[in-house]
Amino acid sequence: MPIGFTLTPEQIELRNQARAFAQEHLAPLVDQVRSTTDPYEAALLVKPAHEAALAAGLVKGMIPEIFGGTMGSGVDAAIVTEELAAVMPDFVAALGGVLLALTPVYFGGDIGQTSRFLAPFLAGEGSPQAVMALSEPAGTANFAAPAPAEGIATTAVLDGEEWVITGEKQWSANLGGWDGTGPELMVVVCRTPGGISLIGVEKEHFTPDNLQVLDTLDMPGLRGHLTQTVRLEGVRVPKGNLIGTEGMGPDLTYIAFTASSAAVGVMATATMRAAFDVAFTFARQQTRGGGVPIIEHRPVADFLTDAKGRIEATRMLSWKALDAVSSGDPAGLELALHAKVFGSETAIEVINKLIQVVGVQSYNKDFPIIHHLLNALAYPVFEGGNISMRRRQLQGVITTEGWNPLSASGLA
Repeated sequence: MPIGFTLTPEQIELRNQARAFAQEHLAPLVDQVRSTTDPYEAALLVKPAHEAALAAGLVKGMIPEIFGGTMGSGVDAAIVTEELAAVMPDFVAALGGVLLALTPVYFGGDIGQTSRFLAPFLAGEGSPQAVMALSEPAGTANFAAPAPAEGIATTAVLDGEEWVITGEKQWSANLGGWDGTGPELMVVVCRTPGGISLIGVEKEHFTPDNLQVLDTLDMPGLRGHLTQTVRLEGVRVPKGNLIGTEGMGPDLTYIAFTASSAAVGVMATATMRAAFDVAFTFARQQTRGGGVPIIEHRPVADFLTDAKGRIEATRMLSWKALDAVSSGDPAGLELALHAKVFGSETAIEVINKLIQVVGVQSYNKDFPIIHHLLNALAYPVFEGGNISMRRRQLQGVITTEGWNPLSASGLA
């Protein structure tokens, strides 16, 4: 099994471009987003960055070439994700929502759907949003559970040649669109007569009467991620907007959330990296009243070196996972789930240790490290909670007949 860990010249250029984009378009927004008290106004500050991302080809870079995009390898995606998330993970989480929503279209959509649904994201202008509307206020861990369990509560029924969709959705970025009139594409996970299904709702199908924004959540971290609760009240869409066939919803949903699992691992790496930079700089510069910088004290150095090692381990796992998923490697699911669970939980542990390096100054909201912890706290519970979904999926992997613990490493 050939293994290489050196970035190619093209990947180095990709890293530099992503890093430059983050410094130009994201870094100036970080403090503004954190300090803006109204959650809707805070998230709107990031809209120009979304427009810049579309113009710069970042969104097109998340779309496979076969559908008109420029997507490279999984490692390429990991490089870009880490550079952006090291500066503003909330921006990456929202941008990743586009990838999440479009993935079921790639696997289940027909030619007409892929052409129509993807068009706004290939245009290179504006700030279109695609949303995977899965989560609901009452919880979604058992969305595919059969009766008598409630499962997904959003329903879609046929009325002539139209689906009529009713229900409430929450957590996905930009459910209401930037202005409450809906995103360009909402892929709704709903219950149809034939089972859990996915239906594409385009912006033209939303009206002030059938889409209501009920609430904008005031989250402690990831404040640039516009997170709302919306009510769909009799939204009518053509019968042909069913993605795949009735009952395919669970399979298409899990496919979509596989890549996002690996991406969370990359985001966790980026957030640890950003927190490490804060703590490392502090330890080198501060004596805290002593005679030498605190990094010269053994406990401080130990905490920093332990953190660095765990950051590197998470990066390698997450990059490999994203590459495996994008290349169709059978081990992709297992690696992606490990990247999500291990990466998200490691991030909280590592950043908490780095906070101890800084000491009580960390508890000052004007000092940046606490904000990295607030961001990281979301990683184990969003994009499929570790306990509610991801560990259950891992249980399914290791209990599959014939599963070999060496297969994912290529050593079986």
